[in-house]
Amino acid sequence: MIVLPITLCVGLADAASVSRSYSYFRIGGATLSELQDELTARGPTVKSTGRRHPGATEMQFVNRLDYDGDSGKCRVSKASVSVKAKITLPRWTRPAGAAEDTKLIWGALAGDIKRHEESHVSIARDYARQMEEALLALPAQKTCAIAADRAQETIRRLLAAHDAAQERFDRIERINFSERMDRLIRYRIEQIEAGRIKN
Repeated sequence: MIVLPITLCVGLADAASVSRSYSYFRIGGATLSELQDELTARGPTVKSTGRRHPGATEMQFVNRLDYDGDSGKCRVSKASVSVKAKITLPRWTRPAGAAEDTKLIWGALAGDIKRHEESHVSIARDYARQMEEALLALPAQKTCAIAADRAQETIRRLLAAHDAAQERFDRIERINFSERMDRLIRYRIEQIEAGRIKN
């Protein structure tokens, strides 16, 4: 699940980049049902839904634009869009009475939650690149004020497309959750039997 505050800056442009920071919330639970209850009770609250989720990613898009108005017209001469992602993930404190099956399921679930949140960051990075390209492709305008207005329109349009892409991703993930978990658990069992990971 994602939250998207936006920051707009004007300054020296570099290139599209992503920075990540991680925080964790602790959960307990000895059974799958208890794990689900803990995630529901302790997971981060996402403003857009008002509900708690097993993980969350807060992203900030920072746009740095330079304008060139020396030729009698003005255009975006440099554009850099970076993404700052704050990812919140669960960390399980395994109780002494937890069954091995619970440990197996938790390993698959925790991996899937992290993959899901990292996928949100990848989507944002793709849109940051698209935004840079679109800003640099804008035609020259009569004044830098008009050029800045066109740039802001482009940013708003691509942020709306980005939000729609993130929502579409979440929808698809919800639909495929059970099948994906079954596949992950089977894979972990195969890895354990092959001695590649410890149960």
